Amino acid sequence: MARSRRQRPGAWAPLLLLLLAGPVACAASPADDGAGAGGRGPRGRARGDSGSDEAVPRHDSSYGTFAGEFYDLRYLSEEGYPFPTAPPVDPFAKIKVDDCGKTKGCFRYGKPGCNAETCDYFLSYRMIGADVEFELSADTDGWVAVGFSSDKKMGGDDVMACVHDDNGRVRVQHFYNVGQWAKEIQRNPARDEEGVFENNRVTCRFKRPVNVPRDETIVDLHLSWYYLFAWGPAIQGSITRHDIDSPPTSERVVSIYKYEDIFMPSAAYQTFSSPFCLLLIVALTFYLLMGTP
Repeated sequence: MARSRRQRPGAWAPLLLLLLAGPVACAASPADDGAGAGGRGPRGRARGDSGSDEAVPRHDSSYGTFAGEFYDLRYLSEEGYPFPTAPPVDPFAKIKVDDCGKTKGCFRYGKPGCNAETCDYFLSYRMIGADVEFELSADTDGWVAVGFSSDKKMGGDDVMACVHDDNGRVRVQHFYNVGQWAKEIQRNPARDEEGVFENNRVTCRFKRPVNVPRDETIVDLHLSWYYLFAWGPAIQGSITRHDIDSPPTSERVVSIYKYEDIFMPSAAYQTFSSPFCLLLIVALTFYLLMGTP
């Protein structure tokens, strides 16, 4: 019995050595299997290749590794493009008068030969799809407007006005003439509006649908109307009485489908063009040439 107790430690020694060597053998076994199948190591690399594990990228699934790679790709760097930038604001395109009577209709009021930047009042219109684009400009720091009327008088008219407010903006507003007074209407058919105040002039551009649902304050532009032209000062963004007592109007109804270039001389240039003044000039000339009796 004593002999058998002395032999037990020797019997357990080989087993302990086997258990200690087991993990090493298990760790090496995949490589040995890969080498035995075609003589290639892990990931299909040939045994003896100069490439090491650095040649095959390893990706950690942790958030830190993901953020690092995202930064390396420069999606978050200052030199990359992390956020879209707002497009630059286009400056107001100047009104072209060379197209008047060709691709758009125009009304000019003021000095003969004036354009959209020098006339006392200027208006143009043209069809764009189902809309009519209007361009207005006047020599004022307040407002400029066009009215659509069944006659040549104010009252019961649909009016579109471009108003220069105290903040320097030019806004397109909708009004309805009640007698000699303009009432602002919240329902505004204008869209794609833009305006500018430069060189003491209010200039704007906007679109308005040709056909609109039946409404007392909004006319259908596919019908012909007299056009009323007006401009004047504004107080805190609110329009006041127009500059002249009798604003100009179109001589006849206007069709948006017919493009004309119509000039109307202002009062300062109508003096010598009236028949009475011409007759007076002829009489004075004849009197001077013939002399006194």
